[in-house]
Amino acid sequence: MKKLEALDDIVASVVAPAAEAVDRDALFPRSAVAALGQAGLLGLISSAEVGGLGGSLADASAVVSRLARACGSTAMVVTMHYCATAVVEKYGPPELRREIAAGRHLATLAFSESGSRSHFWAPLGVASADGDDVLLSGAKTMVTSAGEADSYVWSSRPVQAEGASTLWLVAAGNPGLRRPKPFDGLGLRGNASAPIVAESARVPTTARLGADGGGFAIMMEVVLPIFSVLNASCSLGLMESALERACAHAGRTRLEHLGSCLADLPTLRAYLARARIRADGVEALLNDTLEALASARDDALLRVLEVKAAAAEAALAVTDTAMRVCGGAAFRKDLAIERPFRDARAAAVMAPTSDVLYDFIGKAVCGLPLF
Repeated sequence: MKKLEALDDIVASVVAPAAEAVDRDALFPRSAVAALGQAGLLGLISSAEVGGLGGSLADASAVVSRLARACGSTAMVVTMHYCATAVVEKYGPPELRREIAAGRHLATLAFSESGSRSHFWAPLGVASADGDDVLLSGAKTMVTSAGEADSYVWSSRPVQAEGASTLWLVAAGNPGLRRPKPFDGLGLRGNASAPIVAESARVPTTARLGADGGGFAIMMEVVLPIFSVLNASCSLGLMESALERACAHAGRTRLEHLGSCLADLPTLRAYLARARIRADGVEALLNDTLEALASARDDALLRVLEVKAAAAEAALAVTDTAMRVCGGAAFRKDLAIERPFRDARAAAVMAPTSDVLYDFIGKAVCGLPLF
């Protein structure tokens, strides 16, 4: 896609130069978001009929992976924006779809709650009818771009219908919303992943996305595939970042008394070889998952479950190897290996966690229902 050609320029001129400060100071990557919006990349998966690029999930995967090689926080912000955009594209109002397509609107998901933990599909927050409006009350624990996005795709229990959940479009400026505390985490420090609390937040009934009680189906059919693929793409980008830096360090760092470099050590090369195989395996699985979804293969759901878990666990191993290969130097900020190492810790515990996915995968391969 021609618009993707602008991505490398944005990464080189905006994303990469700001990455250190974004991480160090837990700064939301506003300049990167603005640049991506101006280039049309926030509207990458928006349809052409509303002015978007009409890009594929494979295109979105390429964007997220490339961003993650420079800045994990920026990649995760864009990941959640694309997830929310997929819901809005299917169920949202045309005017908002046009704003997203034009790059003027940043969206995100607000699903996870402390009471249901990684079971993001089971909100405890409620929605109660009040005339032509609905009042939303609930506490979301980890909302990417909290206080920074323009809108949230918010989940609650249904108003009246049967079912696990209902989805709503909630403007960030809604007076019933508040962010109790900012984010100050180990990794992905610039993605503003913080709690959001709704206290009788009033929204019109027209803000509902899909049917009352239909949230679970939207989460599973629309959100889960794109989230799993893009989360895996982020993990892959972090692995590539760590490996690139580790290999460069091994090649240029000399053992002067031996007249050799670190890369001359067979044991060290074996570490890097194993890490390269893990990363390449994830890329192969990611590509196969994209193909399975595009062709509606029978094993598409299994691949969706597998790809996030495989990528998350591989990212832990690969970034750990990069730290080990570079030794004490890896603990320095200037080598920029400890940043993807920290950022990579997040994917395994983002809902659905690797442990939850292993349970789902086990059920799937045993022919058992997932729920």
